[in-house]
Amino acid sequence: MADPTFRQRARYWFDNTMSKGTKALIGWLTVITLALTAIGALLLVATASGDGGLLNTLWTSFIHILDAGTITGAADVGLPFMVIMFVTTIGGLVILSSLVGVLTTGLDAKLEELRKGRSFVVEKDHTLILGWSDQVFIVIAELVGANESEKGACIVILADRDKVEMEDEVRTKIPDLKGTKVVCRTGDPADPADIAIVNPGQAKSIMMLTSDEDDPDAQLVRSLLAVTQGGQNTQIGCHVVGAVVEGRNLPAARLAGGRMAHLVDANDLMARLMVQTCRQSGLSVVYTDLLDFGGDEIYMVEEPALFGRPLGQAMHSYRTSSLLGVLTREGVCHINPPANAQLQPGDKLILIAADDSAIVLDGTPPAIDESAIVARGEAGNRPERTLILGWNARSRMILEQLDQYVVPGSVTDLVTDHPAAADAVRRIGPAMRVQALNFKEEDPTDRRLLESLGVGTYNHIIALCSDDVEAKLADSKTLVTLLHLRDMAQRANTRFKVVSEMADDRNRALAQVTQADDFIVSDKLISLLLTQTAENPHLSAVFGQLFSPEGSEIYLKPCDHYVRTGVPVNFYTVAESARRRGELAIGYRQVALAQQAPGYGVVLNPDKAQQVVLQPGDKVIVLAED
Repeated sequence: MADPTFRQRARYWFDNTMSKGTKALIGWLTVITLALTAIGALLLVATASGDGGLLNTLWTSFIHILDAGTITGAADVGLPFMVIMFVTTIGGLVILSSLVGVLTTGLDAKLEELRKGRSFVVEKDHTLILGWSDQVFIVIAELVGANESEKGACIVILADRDKVEMEDEVRTKIPDLKGTKVVCRTGDPADPADIAIVNPGQAKSIMMLTSDEDDPDAQLVRSLLAVTQGGQNTQIGCHVVGAVVEGRNLPAARLAGGRMAHLVDANDLMARLMVQTCRQSGLSVVYTDLLDFGGDEIYMVEEPALFGRPLGQAMHSYRTSSLLGVLTREGVCHINPPANAQLQPGDKLILIAADDSAIVLDGTPPAIDESAIVARGEAGNRPERTLILGWNARSRMILEQLDQYVVPGSVTDLVTDHPAAADAVRRIGPAMRVQALNFKEEDPTDRRLLESLGVGTYNHIIALCSDDVEAKLADSKTLVTLLHLRDMAQRANTRFKVVSEMADDRNRALAQVTQADDFIVSDKLISLLLTQTAENPHLSAVFGQLFSPEGSEIYLKPCDHYVRTGVPVNFYTVAESARRRGELAIGYRQVALAQQAPGYGVVLNPDKAQQVVLQPGDKVIVLAED
C-alpha cells in the first residue's frame, strides 16, 4: 500500500487540530487574522500605498480587518490602497463572523455541559440518593422534615436524567425545602466514574431507589458494586440502604453491598404488613407514624441513671416517651424484653418520642390507679375465613405469612382474573400447612360475583392492587371493588373488615369514601423505611423484628382487657396493666375517630400523665408476643 501523500498528511493533521474544539478554532482564526494582516501590509508596501514604516502599515492593515467602518474614513488615497483595504476588510468580516459563530457554539456547548451537571460535588455529610423514581419525592420530603433543625443540610441526587428537569420537578413537588439544599447531577447510578462525582466518600448515608427498569434488582446490585467496589479514591465509610423486589436476590445484594449495606425485601415486608393489618385495623397508621418524621419517631439513647435497674422501672421513667426495647452494647436488638431484665452499661433504650429533646427522665412517681386496672384474658384463637380480591407479586408471600398466623380449620378464598394467578396457586396450594386455599378465576370488580361470595361471612377481606396494569388503572379497579363492598355492607346494615392496597398515595384521599378499615401504600412505606434506616441504620433490626411473626409485634387489643372503660384514666395506668401481662403499651386508638384523617383515631406515645376516657371498642396499642 502506498505511503500517504503530503496532502493526506496535512488533511489528517488539520482534522485532528480542528477536533480539539473551540480553543482550536479560535487559534486557527487568530493565525488567519495575522496572515491576512501580513499579506495586506506587504501589498501596501509593494504598491507604495502605505503611509509610514512597516509597523504603521501592519497596524493599518490590522485595523481594517477588525473594523469594517475604517475604510469609510480613508480620504485622498490611491486606487491600489482602496482595493487592498477593501479586500482586507471583506476578509476581516468573514473572520469576525466566524469568531462570533465559534464563540456562540462554544458558549452553548459550555451551557449544555453545565446543564448536565458534571461538576464535582464538594458537600460533606450529605445524604446521597442514587436513582430516580416517584419514591424520590417522599424521601426528600421526609429528609427535609428530619433536617429542619439542622443548618446546611444537603441532599445530593445522581440519576440518568437531565439535571435541570430533576431540579424543576423537586421544586414543583416540594416547594418549601426549609433550608435543605438539593443538588442534582446527571449520570449512571451504576457507573463508578459517575458516582465519584457526587462525593460518596464524604456522604452521611447513601440511599438506592428502586429502578423503573424491567429488572430493578439487577440495577441495585450493579449500583451496590459500583459504590462499594468501584475504586473511588476514598473508601466508603457510611451505610448504604436499599430494597430488593424479589427475595431470592437479597443474598446477592447483601454480598455486593458488604457489611455497610442495610437491605430489605420490599415485597416480603409489605406482605407481612398486609397480613398483620388485615387482622387488626389501624396498624398501618401506627407504622406510618413511626416511619415518617412528621410525628413520633424511634430514638436510641444511653441512660446511665438507669444502669442496673429493671426495665419495668425504665418504662415508667419517661412521661413523654414510650419504651420499645433495648439495643445492647453488642449491637443486639431486643423488642419488649422482660420487665425484670436489668439495663447494663453500654446498653441503649429504644424509645418513641416526638423529638430527642423530649426524652427526659421524670423523677415523679407514676400515678397508677389500681382500681381502674382489669385482668381480662384473651379469647382463644378460632378458625378464620379470609377473602383476597386481586393478585400481584406480593400475593404468594401474603398467603405464606397468613398461614403462619391462622389456626387449623381456617380458610382463605382467592378471587382474581390476573393471568399469573392460576399457575401460582397450583404451586402454592400444597404448601399451605394450616389454612385451606380456594381459588376462583373471576373479575373481583364484578358486583354479581361479590354478592355470590357472601362477603359478610368472612373475618377479613384484603383488596390487592393489580400489577399487570398501570398504577392509575389498578387503583381505579380497586376503588370500584371497595365501593361495591361499601354499598353491600350498607344494604345489609353491617360492616366488613376490609384492608386495601393502593399503588399511588394520592389516591388514598379518594379511597376514604369507601370506608375501608385501612389502606396500605407499598411504595410510600418502603420509602419511609429506607429514609429512617438512612438516618439510623440500627432501625433496620428494630423494624425487622416488628414485622416478623416470631417475637413481639405491634397489636391493637381491646381496651377493656386492660382498664375499665367510660372512666378517666391516665396512660401510666394503661402501661402498668400491659406490663403485668408481659406487654409494652405505646398508644391507643379511638374507634369513634377511625375515619378521620390524619390520625384515624390513633394516638401514639401519649403523655402518660394526661387523662383519657376509653370507650368500648377502643384499642390499646401494645408490643406483645401474640
